[in-house]
Amino acid sequence: MHQAALLGGMVQDAPHYGWALQPVPHDWATMAEAVQNHVKSLNWGHRVQLQDRKVTYFNIKASFVDAHTVCGVSKGGKETLLSAEHIIIATGGRPRYPTHIEGALEYGITSDDLFWLKESPGKTLVVGASYVALECAGFLTGLGLDTTVMIRSIPLRGFDQQMSSLVTEYMASQGTRFLRGCTPSRVQRLPDGQLQVTWEDPSSGKEDTGTFNTVLWAIGRIPETRSLNLEKAGVHTSPTSQKILVDALETTSVPHIYAIGDVAEGRPELTPTAIMAGKLLAQRLCGQSSDVMDYENVPTTVFTPLEYGCVGLSEEEAVARHGEEHVEVYHAYYKPLEFTVAERDASQCYIKMVCLRKPPQLVLGLHFLGPNAGEVTQGFALGIKCGASYAQVMRTVGIHPTCAEEVAKLRISKRSGLDPTVTGC
Repeated sequence: MHQAALLGGMVQDAPHYGWALQPVPHDWATMAEAVQNHVKSLNWGHRVQLQDRKVTYFNIKASFVDAHTVCGVSKGGKETLLSAEHIIIATGGRPRYPTHIEGALEYGITSDDLFWLKESPGKTLVVGASYVALECAGFLTGLGLDTTVMIRSIPLRGFDQQMSSLVTEYMASQGTRFLRGCTPSRVQRLPDGQLQVTWEDPSSGKEDTGTFNTVLWAIGRIPETRSLNLEKAGVHTSPTSQKILVDALETTSVPHIYAIGDVAEGRPELTPTAIMAGKLLAQRLCGQSSDVMDYENVPTTVFTPLEYGCVGLSEEEAVARHGEEHVEVYHAYYKPLEFTVAERDASQCYIKMVCLRKPPQLVLGLHFLGPNAGEVTQGFALGIKCGASYAQVMRTVGIHPTCAEEVAKLRISKRSGLDPTVTGC
């Protein structure tokens, strides 16, 4: 769906390149059917691969009976008991509803629901400031829908806050509206079918209201642990997050029970990390390897309209860990080639490399805001994982004309106070 929105932007750029295209309306139903069919094909493909590898698949909802046994219940109510020497919990998480808000559960949806809508959500209020919230709001705006984001505190908590601000600035410039510091108090359905949302506005100290076709809750996720009867197996969870406590080997409080992915405490909520952790765990259980998952310097990308890729420490984390006097930040604004002919505003296209100040200036983190951020970040993540220094990055020959080459041209330090604006690709 993010790709669908990007294609809409390319259609707008096309006349600058000689393609005499007329304004084209977007058809949600066509996109939704194609996306949903693709997801279904992936699900089916996984089942086929399991069968090919002689893995028995049970489509049942399981919970623990004891430390070596789970009971699974099918949709028809049939129970199946399964016992194993080793058990791996990988149940993930689900979007959270703010059940304390009147009408939230009755009238709101989550990202899980959004992707399965057969008709356009229309005018949408997205409540939350997580990457899920901003990604959804970004592509809804890109598809031409009136979209508002309600943020209680700060956007993209846990990410570099300078980069987060640039992400929301760009979104606002593309038409996404932001209500900052606001907290919804109730959702009501009006006689015409629209949803009226009431919220507290801190700027005026009064209540305010707005009407929307859809209210999307993107306020975080909860782990799927409550229905597992973990206490019967002796598996301990965090009292605050309800996630399963694990050690470096993904082992829970019970030596033969493991947990990987979003359900495990202290792990990045990212699919690729869960996949790699699962592969390594399987190899250890089979005696093929003793390798342990390394959760340091895991790259990720937020697929907002202007994509934000990062790996390593944020500027705030680097300063907190090493002290401001020991951190050097190199940065630059740049203009992507694809923004030039189309005369797009590149005010928020920005790169920041966080390093130790002491030579050889080890790279602590890289932050990239611009087109194809995931592709760029993935490449540099290898170097940072291998302990790259600032000098080594600067000696890397860039591929011209790409956005990625701008990373190897970061010459200006924040500490110098010089203008970090550079020319386009």
